[in-house]
Amino acid sequence: MITLKRAHLRVVARTHPGIRGKNNEDRYAVSAYRFPPPDPRRSLLAVVADGVGGHQAGEIAAEIAVEEISQKVASSDGLDPLASLKEAIVQASDKIFQQSYKRSEQDGMAATCVCAWIIEDQLYAAAVGDSRLYLLSQGNIRQLSIDHTWIREALDRGFITEAEAVDHPNQHIIRRYLGSQKTVIPDTRLRLQENETDQEAEANQGMHINPGDLLLLCTDGLTDLVEDREILETLEKNPLEKGLESLINLANERGGHDNITVVALQLPENYQSPAQKKTR
Repeated sequence: MITLKRAHLRVVARTHPGIRGKNNEDRYAVSAYRFPPPDPRRSLLAVVADGVGGHQAGEIAAEIAVEEISQKVASSDGLDPLASLKEAIVQASDKIFQQSYKRSEQDGMAATCVCAWIIEDQLYAAAVGDSRLYLLSQGNIRQLSIDHTWIREALDRGFITEAEAVDHPNQHIIRRYLGSQKTVIPDTRLRLQENETDQEAEANQGMHINPGDLLLLCTDGLTDLVEDREILETLEKNPLEKGLESLINLANERGGHDNITVVALQLPENYQSPAQKKTR
């Protein structure tokens, strides 16, 4: 992949440590590329990671995740984006574990991650943990990623109700993370409909996004305190930069107990694919 200075999507990102005095253990990166000639396609990779672990180890885990995934994608040929993403995530997880194993002060460090790789107008994505990917399109918001939490599993199995999930003591138990001793399994399901099977959700990889559509990657510092409908309303009512700042302010007004990171990627309204440009 060849690095570009300018992305073909609009990119706006904001991060904040929250108001509890916690060190910011979130990390993110956005990288733009084009394919080697004669392939005219452009691509953009966004990675958001939320570190877990004391003594600043969480931020180290998140930084390893972002750097490893970004470097792996950059060195790929882009011909099998989903396989490259999965391999990059597994390698990042293994590196975090190996480093935590060797250094006692980093023992137990881990991270969540969510990755979105857009090749022209096609989306490929993977996630581990509870950092999320949303699609905002035509006045609707949809969480595409699936949380790997005790709460999500309990809801899916009918063990608890939505009402019982609110403020549940197990709310922040993560069931899948980077840095685990076992090989991590990146989740490549993109849930477009509630009743989709896992196979149908995985088949959504490579889905086309429309001009004007917005992808939002964020950590749980936002989604713990701000509801999906509020995210949609805030971003619809404000310019993108102000909208992200308003979301962070809203989370902080409600306690700001964790780091908050939001990365927005928007396909321009006047977007044209390479094929469309050729026909002009």
